[in-house]
Amino acid sequence: MSHEKQEELCCHGPGFLSPLEATKGPKEKLLYVPCVAISGQTGDYIATIDVDPNSTTYSQVLHRLQVNNLGDELHHTGWNACSSCHADSSKQRRYLIAPGLKSGNIYIIDTFDPKSPKIHKVVSGKEIAQTVNLSWPHTVHCLASGDLMISFMGDAEGNATGGFLLLDPDFKIKGRWDSTATPFGYDFWYQPRHNIMVSSEWGSPKAFSKGFDPSQLQLYGKSLHFWDWKERKLIKTVDLGEEGLVPLELRFLHNPDKAHGFVGAALSSNVFHFYKDGTDWKIEKVIDVPAKPVSGWALPHLPGLITDILISLDDKFLYFSNWLQGDIRQYDITNPSSPKLVGQLFLAGTVLKDGPVKYTSGDPAPDVPQIQGKAIRGGPQMIQLSLDGKRLYVTNSLFSEWDKQFYPTLSEKGSQLLLVDVDNEKGGLKLNQNFLVDFSTEPWGPALAHEVRYPGGDCSSDIWV
Repeated sequence: MSHEKQEELCCHGPGFLSPLEATKGPKEKLLYVPCVAISGQTGDYIATIDVDPNSTTYSQVLHRLQVNNLGDELHHTGWNACSSCHADSSKQRRYLIAPGLKSGNIYIIDTFDPKSPKIHKVVSGKEIAQTVNLSWPHTVHCLASGDLMISFMGDAEGNATGGFLLLDPDFKIKGRWDSTATPFGYDFWYQPRHNIMVSSEWGSPKAFSKGFDPSQLQLYGKSLHFWDWKERKLIKTVDLGEEGLVPLELRFLHNPDKAHGFVGAALSSNVFHFYKDGTDWKIEKVIDVPAKPVSGWALPHLPGLITDILISLDDKFLYFSNWLQGDIRQYDITNPSSPKLVGQLFLAGTVLKDGPVKYTSGDPAPDVPQIQGKAIRGGPQMIQLSLDGKRLYVTNSLFSEWDKQFYPTLSEKGSQLLLVDVDNEKGGLKLNQNFLVDFSTEPWGPALAHEVRYPGGDCSSDIWV
């Protein structure tokens, strides 16, 4: 048993007492990354990756836990327990929860042996659909009660709806958390000290599962939903309008006393700040990534497409990825209403020097960096920051159908896992040339790697209450 797990069992619950304590936590040595089998002929899997620079297997896949089903589309993951349960010494962060977007199956993965996880249980997507009329699961968060809460984007027939499933500590279906369905679903974050939960919207599974069609914008979301956490009631919906098309990942500041959060609107490529003003919750646009005029693309302007955002555990910096324009940005959010750009790094995007898409503004196509002689194959997508805020891990797969549409090379050769070194004092981003995991040569064929998790918790898995 690892030292961290022994501490959880004998002294306190999982995670850390506070976000600032978490910044002093141990340096990550392993990553868990869900990988989609491109061929569709084998099951998806969870890759265990060595990220200890002192190890002889640094930046290599140590273990692959393959699921038996085909076509799950493993996507995001969460934990059975996190810092929300820190005060309960009976709780242990042991089980990684991995939903399959397409199948609706929820895989419960036992990480008691951190380097060799095993499947503990599978909650059937068919059972979930029959019991609570939900499909297309996305975000997983653990609750202080020991229950698990999972957001969904479809009903049993795959029609658009937003809803939330509760699993008990034994991973049995308890029912729905919500009593009011929203038009669309996606991500959520809760903050009990302010009795609030906020949820966002992607779109109709029947639309986005076939790729992106600009003529179907009415099938995509543009609202944020505010919920009374104790009463489980929807209390306010804010339509973000044309400036807030497809609001995806949302994050509260980690300090549970603070009533501030951010959400990235992917298609409009804006970031909104939401905050508590008296008893009301208000929203303001604070970051705008302008679309760039192009030729040879589906639309006359290329959006940034903000697909993931993170906040450092000290609540000082916000990071996000522009999947289509191809850069990662770092903002100082000391003043949440006025973020300041302090770091920016181009990795790879839609516009390439020899590619069919060109900027019509006269801007040259940026150079695509190489790592260990290999070019980066797609724009930055999922990001995960180290506890100390000095390392940012990056994958470049969004969703298999969208990868195929926007970055065909990803669907042919697989995605990559990169490392960006971060200046967490003044700001600044630099690509690490010593780290690369290339999923083009996996044993079961090329794979699409998505979200990154640490065994001990991270910036997007843990909530403090």
